[in-house]
Amino acid sequence: MRIGICSFSFHRLLAAGKQDIFQFIKDCKELGCTQLDPWCAHLAPLRDGDNIIHAGHNPNAAKLEAGEDAYIDQVKAAAKEAGLPFGIIAVDGAHIYDEDPAVRDAHRKLAYRWIDIAGKLDAEYVRIDAGGPEDMPDDVFAIIKDGYNDIIAYAKERGVKVLTENHFGPSIHPENVVKLCEEIDGLGLLFDTNNWDKSKQIKAWEMCAKYAQATHIKTFEFDADGKEPSIDLEYAFKLLNEAGFNGCWGVESVPKDGEEMAAADKTIAMIKEYAA
Repeated sequence: MRIGICSFSFHRLLAAGKQDIFQFIKDCKELGCTQLDPWCAHLAPLRDGDNIIHAGHNPNAAKLEAGEDAYIDQVKAAAKEAGLPFGIIAVDGAHIYDEDPAVRDAHRKLAYRWIDIAGKLDAEYVRIDAGGPEDMPDDVFAIIKDGYNDIIAYAKERGVKVLTENHFGPSIHPENVVKLCEEIDGLGLLFDTNNWDKSKQIKAWEMCAKYAQATHIKTFEFDADGKEPSIDLEYAFKLLNEAGFNGCWGVESVPKDGEEMAAADKTIAMIKEYAA
């Protein structure tokens, strides 16, 4: 069984200066992970804590400059010492679609940069979001498709595969996720159990489990039995198992009580109970 933790699960520790990428590697080893799944903000040297928390909306607060390649070499060496390969690098702020072509171009350059980093780290995947309006009209989809085709080809040359994720915009609707997966050759799905239109969440699991190449098992709280009481995650596991999912079971815990290490540990325990 492959297990990883999306390091956004520790974004408060990161913002407080209590965990950097090197401590993240050590914590993943201690928690029993088989791979490393860093969020892009974790891979940049620590900067201002408030900016780190909001890095998803302000990616420049947590980016790696071209001169920081030596830092990436240090990160790679630390991972090698821990015996953990890099799995998924989750990139914020490089989504494909924006109304402004200049912004799209800036996002594309950022995507290239993170794909280069993923290649240097021998990561299996990079997650780049689609972006765009929720309804994803045909003209928007055409831009998204062209953009993904471009970065998929760029990533392939570097030994990296590209994932989309149900995250925001059009991807919260399962119909759009199916269209992305069906019509864009080489695009995989990072299946998050949570980030769906709430009225379609169960339908989304049923429609999209078969496309999953990796997962984010989203947890917020736990009952006395160590289960997530707000949603029937056991059913999500059942659907993924029935679909023959054999990728990495990823943790993305966002605990309401702020106890990030404990939440990650409890989510891993749930995965080991329910995953095939």
